[in-house]
Amino acid sequence: MATEDPTIVSFTVRDLRWPTSLKNIGSDPMNLAGENALAYLQYHTDTELSGTGWSFSNGQGNDVLCTAIRSLAPRLVGRKLSSLTSNMGETQRQMVSGQIRFMSPERGVLQLATCAVLNAIWDLWAKKERKPLWRLVCDFSPEEFVRCIDFRYLTDVVTPDEGIEMLKRLEGSKSERLRAALENQAVPAYNTSAGWLGHSDDEIRELLQSAMLQGFKHFKLKAGLGLQSDRKRLSFVREVAGDSAVLMVDVNQLWDVDEAIDYMKNLADLNIWFVEEPTSPDDILGHSRIRKALKPYGIGVATGEHVNNRVMFKQLLQAEALDAVQLDAVRLCSVNEILSVLLLSAKFGIPVVPHSGGAGMVELCSHISTIDFVAVSGKKSILEYTDHLHEAFAAPAQITQDGYHVTPTVPGYSCDVNEQEFEVYECPAGSFWQSEQGRTMLADPWRGVPNQQRS
Repeated sequence: MATEDPTIVSFTVRDLRWPTSLKNIGSDPMNLAGENALAYLQYHTDTELSGTGWSFSNGQGNDVLCTAIRSLAPRLVGRKLSSLTSNMGETQRQMVSGQIRFMSPERGVLQLATCAVLNAIWDLWAKKERKPLWRLVCDFSPEEFVRCIDFRYLTDVVTPDEGIEMLKRLEGSKSERLRAALENQAVPAYNTSAGWLGHSDDEIRELLQSAMLQGFKHFKLKAGLGLQSDRKRLSFVREVAGDSAVLMVDVNQLWDVDEAIDYMKNLADLNIWFVEEPTSPDDILGHSRIRKALKPYGIGVATGEHVNNRVMFKQLLQAEALDAVQLDAVRLCSVNEILSVLLLSAKFGIPVVPHSGGAGMVELCSHISTIDFVAVSGKKSILEYTDHLHEAFAAPAQITQDGYHVTPTVPGYSCDVNEQEFEVYECPAGSFWQSEQGRTMLADPWRGVPNQQRS
């Protein structure tokens, strides 16, 4: 174990945007063009170690996110790492407190910025201990695990003492699950890359066949552009992967509540496990009603990609609105808040199926799903895998030949991006964004908006 106690001496914030829309990556019913983008923070210390954290945007808005991170990051300059990690739950509470809280209490842009700041601390902590983030957390005692959570607003459902007891009940069998993680058998993957709306029919078939060869048995496709179109696309999965394949659809908040119910009833014969984000992510009671109405048809409901905080997840679970908890690693308030949602999900017996559809999200979520399996729920679940931009990361996500996520081994939280990516894609100075095409895209204020996009 490392003995140094780094002091944070400075930080840098960088705007990194990849032109993923040029390959239709991320295209969905609500956004026809997205540039996967990271607001990228690095804390520099008085040692050779640095801590990296970031939050995700979809191109436009990354300048706002970078500004928000710059407003919060100075709070931790001059602090020793141990002064932050000795009680990470309290550190989280302090980061969302003060004058800044009035702008947006634990939601929105400031929540994303806080996530980047705290994730940089988690990354630095894991690097200091020379462990991948998932192993750092799984090696915690139940008491140490619980001390990383701010239980404010949760104690009507789960208390710190109850959390400790839940974790202790799994301690006896933990070594078996740890062995599975070390053998890359902890987290089965499901495929999303075949399902972007911008793909042609031939591209979908080709991508599905490739995914089958990689060992995938679960597939998610975007839907919502019309029953005839959806039926055609979804039938490709059955055609290529067979009746045993598990099929999910994602409509990215497209419908009103009654519309979602009526639409999905017409797809029930396709044996769909769940519909993701059928309506507004803020509509907890709407999700509950959709789930109740679709249950007789064997269709579940999932959401979480745009759920802002632990309180919303608490209420979704209380309202029996979910069949899968799709927390987002860079929308919640860092690893701290994710640990609280893992506990809540385990208490309600709902599987955690993290959203990881953007650049770098698979890298982070493979840690989260491993923590859930080894230390919290004790049950295998699935994790989304999108096959783009892994080469950009210093510790890229990988899939085994039998369709499992490779358990991370590099110390840290797998946040670090290779420097050559910034040379090309840092905005606005990177070579791509200085090209004629890049400048045209940046100058278009309507990127991704149907019937308005000009570039």
